[in-house]
Amino acid sequence: MSYEIIDISGDVGIKARGRDCREAFMDAGIGMYGLITDIEKIGDSQALGIRISSDTPEGLLVNYLNELVFHFDAHNFIGRRIEFAEFSENFLKAIIFGGEFDPEKHEQRLLIKAATYHNIRVAKEEGRCEVEVIFDI
Repeated sequence: MSYEIIDISGDVGIKARGRDCREAFMDAGIGMYGLITDIEKIGDSQALGIRISSDTPEGLLVNYLNELVFHFDAHNFIGRRIEFAEFSENFLKAIIFGGEFDPEKHEQRLLIKAATYHNIRVAKEEGRCEVEVIFDI
């Protein structure tokens, strides 16, 4: 995995890199989950399928991450591993493997409210892809 945390006053972000955007998006999702808890302590006995679309790659990144936030907020589901069955600039279909977050058993780090469009970036350069996203906490 290749991501780093961007510390911003009042918020937090992730910068993820990959050989392609599929890999960078995967690392952004894993990085976001790592902001919430230590994912090494989360099982992977449950699977969640998602389908996301958008008119732009930036919109796809925000919609994808907000879908992951929704499932955490609504169902306490947190991922440990992400696999993309389909991926393009405007559509992705993924399976997230993880389990139920239990505050009695799992470390609680940041409460992420949403991925935002503030300074959103999806850039393809020299055969690599880099994404940056800021989260509202």
